[in-house]
Amino acid sequence: MWELRLGDEIDDYCVKCRRLTNHLVVSLVDGKAAKVRCRSCYSDHDYRNEQAPPSKKELAKQKELFDAVLAGIAPAGIEPETPLEGDLAAEMEATPEPEAAPDPPAPAKKKKR
Repeated sequence: MWELRLGDEIDDYCVKCRRLTNHLVVSLVDGKAAKVRCRSCYSDHDYRNEQAPPSKKELAKQKELFDAVLAGIAPAGIEPETPLEGDLAAEMEATPEPEAAPDPPAPAKKKKR
């Protein structure tokens, strides 16, 4: 493959146009395109390697699968196997919770003349 230079034309997915369009290389990092400018709408964005972002439908499916895996690992409603015993339980019950700080006073209202 040839070496990229500033101003070269490459194809990339444009976020504003929502399609694959021609782009100009605006900046390079280690010989690879970092930022590009769409030749249709002239917006600058990171180079996306010609890949469109996932759709909302795909993201919902991934979340559903992830939740199913989590449900299989640790089902809800299971309590720890070893409850607190002896001195530790008594110490935790005897420890008072810190008191909440009082609310600051409300600012005074100014009178209209």
